[in-house]
Amino acid sequence: MTPVSIEEHPVSGGGGPYAVTTGPDGALWYTLVHSGQIGRLVPGAGPESHRLDPDCGPTVITTGPDGALWFTEYRAHRIGRITTAGAVTEFPLPTPECGPFGIAAGPDGALWFTETAADRIGRITTGGEITEFPLPVTGAFPSAITAGGDGGMWFTLNQADAIGRIGTDGTVTVHPLPTAGSAPVGITLGPDGALWYVAIAAGHIGRVTTGGEITEFPLPDRAGRPHAVTTGADGVLWFTEWGGNRVGSLTTEGVTEVHDLPTPGSEPHGITLGPDGAVWTALEAGALARITPNPLSRPRREPRP
Repeated sequence: MTPVSIEEHPVSGGGGPYAVTTGPDGALWYTLVHSGQIGRLVPGAGPESHRLDPDCGPTVITTGPDGALWFTEYRAHRIGRITTAGAVTEFPLPTPECGPFGIAAGPDGALWFTETAADRIGRITTGGEITEFPLPVTGAFPSAITAGGDGGMWFTLNQADAIGRIGTDGTVTVHPLPTAGSAPVGITLGPDGALWYVAIAAGHIGRVTTGGEITEFPLPDRAGRPHAVTTGADGVLWFTEWGGNRVGSLTTEGVTEVHDLPTPGSEPHGITLGPDGAVWTALEAGALARITPNPLSRPRREPRP
């Protein structure tokens, strides 16, 4: 196993961080879902936060094509935008009680998001124009979403045990998963051009090609409740295990390693490649954790005579 160094950076301002992303300003931006805030942390500096409606439930956050950060407000049923200077704009969604969750920048210069309670995928331009696309399944709970390498947006259907794809023209394709009760949540574009997702209820990482071919990789702890996944600078997939209090890595060949977090009950959720080249994860218990290879594990070189 490859040893890693895990450093925790407390950031909680009254509610733990849920999702985290790297902004265009070289900072980590994260959501404080319980207290209605957006946080910002430059590696090596102290955290700062920007207050929203305390009950809005900011959930997933991503960098938009306009240089601002865009996020979902799960409980307020809005899409939010915050500039790197901290100016906030909010956009109410047309469908009431739709529960927006995942959000990602698309290849068309707009943001695409999921509506968990409405079985829809939404699209919002940087000017605030919103379009909604109904899915061909009901009760599916669309969750995370990411841009694929094929010009489409790929998303998890948590309650339908499926992975979906929507084209920029609104055409939807659904790929059922081989394992019933998988409950996929996080999804990301992998270094191999395929989409990789985590199955929180089945304890595996899945890979789906743009042609719809699916492969599953069981985790060592099938009860670890994997939640989010991202691609690291090292060309491997990194994921969180919310129930197992761990972070893990998976190569595209299926080699898995897992690492315990130093604080029990950390509740790791979102994970991202940071501006410093390290992997960072949001710990709902109140911190961001930085994961890097342990320098003490490197082979020692003797001085030349």
